[in-house]
Amino acid sequence: MGKKKNYGFDTKALHSGHNPKENFGSPLPSIHQTLAYCFESPEQAARIFAGEEEGFVYSRINNPTVDAFEKRMAALEGGEAALATSSGMAAIFLTAVHLAQNGGNIVASDKLYGGTYNLFNVRLPSFGVAVKFVNDYQNLAAFEKAIDEKTKFIFIETPANPALNVLDIGMVSEIAKKEGIPLVVDATLATPALQKTIDLGADIVIHSASKFICGNGSSLGGVIVGKKKLIDEMRQGLYRDTGPALNPFNAWLFLLGLETLSIRMERHSKNTLIAALLLQNHPKVLKVNYPFLPNGSDYVTAKKQMSGGGALLSFEIAGALKSGKKFIKSLKLASHLANLGDSRTLAIHPASTTHGQVPKEERLKIGITDGLVRMSVGLENIEDILDDILQALEKI
Repeated sequence: MGKKKNYGFDTKALHSGHNPKENFGSPLPSIHQTLAYCFESPEQAARIFAGEEEGFVYSRINNPTVDAFEKRMAALEGGEAALATSSGMAAIFLTAVHLAQNGGNIVASDKLYGGTYNLFNVRLPSFGVAVKFVNDYQNLAAFEKAIDEKTKFIFIETPANPALNVLDIGMVSEIAKKEGIPLVVDATLATPALQKTIDLGADIVIHSASKFICGNGSSLGGVIVGKKKLIDEMRQGLYRDTGPALNPFNAWLFLLGLETLSIRMERHSKNTLIAALLLQNHPKVLKVNYPFLPNGSDYVTAKKQMSGGGALLSFEIAGALKSGKKFIKSLKLASHLANLGDSRTLAIHPASTTHGQVPKEERLKIGITDGLVRMSVGLENIEDILDDILQALEKI
């Protein structure tokens, strides 16, 4: 882009991180499908390896296509730099181990995606990293009470998958700053199109780029956004040594996805709110979780920090496990698969799949009942989505 620095979100989504003049005039970044890069001289190679000069060495560390995606994500999130990873879970693991290694602990909300919860509850402790979960996410004093001298950061996911809990980023950030530790936020469901996570107080933002950033369910990847010093340390440390690099072709697909992120999230949010209101008034539905439902417990917080409710909703069906599975089986338009953020409508039964590894007692604490269905509402005509939901409910 040119010299102007205050471009709008959609302009950045189309132009940041790429200069056509440096790419034979192509408005799209090239796919640099290569492992290593030629140096001009042994002296230049030494400078790049020593970190005295910027440059590309090996695609496990950096790659021009991935670099363009990282710069675009940093621009959209308002961060200094970004680090792209092979998956969203790789991004969370890399961040956690980098910050909390050597006997540190993490304070985290227990309102988390099942994979993250299992990572924190089972895997990280095996690496010597303890995690202290906060169950009452609206009780800010509970976060402060859990922090001790070994706490390295606070981790939250908002909105949280699949119960759609919305945590107040600004309030949790105040606690983190008071204690002198960073706040890490998984903002996958909000995306930078709906939530300015760093402006709200986060120090580090993580996304599963496989979801809305990609937008069509074709590519796996993740990204970490934060201060340049932190990103450089991670890149030259655990990232380089463990190799969770993003494939350049996936980075190229993510760049294309970002071009339409804002308009997609606007349509997703519109469709999902209509579906949530329909479900809320259905006699076979006991509860609906969606950030922008006016009577929801997190509605005020959601409206304060998000410009739209996003594409994910969950709802509890009367009849528990049997009814939840029957609903899934009866869907005709929606796809039954373990993903979200696709342009198509997707649905799954969390208690038996995404959160199947979480003990039932702990699962119920975080709002995942046997009758809960998670739905990622797509971009189809809303009338067709509603018809599919209604005919599936009729089969129960």
